[in-house]
Amino acid sequence: MEPEPKAKGFIPSKTSELRESCPVDEPGCPVLEEVNRLRQECKRLQELSDQDSLTSLFNFRYLMAALSREMERTRRSGLPTGLLIFDLDHFKQVNDTFGHEAGNKVLKRVSKVTLLNIRRIDIPCRFGGEEFVVILPATRLTHAVHAAERLRKSLEENPVGMDDKVIPFTASFGVDVYSGRNRLSSNQFLKRTDHFLMDAKKNGRNRVLFDSEKARVIPTEVTDEERSALYGKEPGDDRTQESGKP
Repeated sequence: MEPEPKAKGFIPSKTSELRESCPVDEPGCPVLEEVNRLRQECKRLQELSDQDSLTSLFNFRYLMAALSREMERTRRSGLPTGLLIFDLDHFKQVNDTFGHEAGNKVLKRVSKVTLLNIRRIDIPCRFGGEEFVVILPATRLTHAVHAAERLRKSLEENPVGMDDKVIPFTASFGVDVYSGRNRLSSNQFLKRTDHFLMDAKKNGRNRVLFDSEKARVIPTEVTDEERSALYGKEPGDDRTQESGKP
């Protein structure tokens, strides 16, 4: 019996030869090893494309995608999305006085302090320059304000040391929450929150501003639905932490 002719122009590649000689589930299979290596490399490149190179926080590209995603979750579930925007006060003076290396150290310190003061589900991003954003999933305004105030104090209490000098810094915060009642875009939500940041800067800096009238009428307790959505607990399980607390 004559062998079947190969398709015209077909040249066996190294990969195809390996597939023919190696069962898929065989340990140490070179094809599987190469696939896994490529997957890890793709994952690494994806992470790099989502991260700010200096601070390792998420970048603007990821911010916009994540905020849009969380706002859609709010529209579906009814659980609010909190948003913090903060900007370092007089940051230009840090660069002018101590140099850009010192400025970069301050930005890295901001990243570290931010990560230590938010929940694992929160999404910290570098908005650009010395401006940062933290998305707070399933978080009411009162809890978002508490989170911002905690972070503001921690930033103030963690100056940067450089060449026997201490470089203090502070930040101003704007806080808002999207409840899903109005059909806002992510850009509109950012601009609305940024308005409170601008007011904080105009009113003396190193402070947290928000819609105090809105916060006054919102209860501070976390509902059973919020506990379940945030932590995967069954309703009524009191072991869960409140949203917006460490």
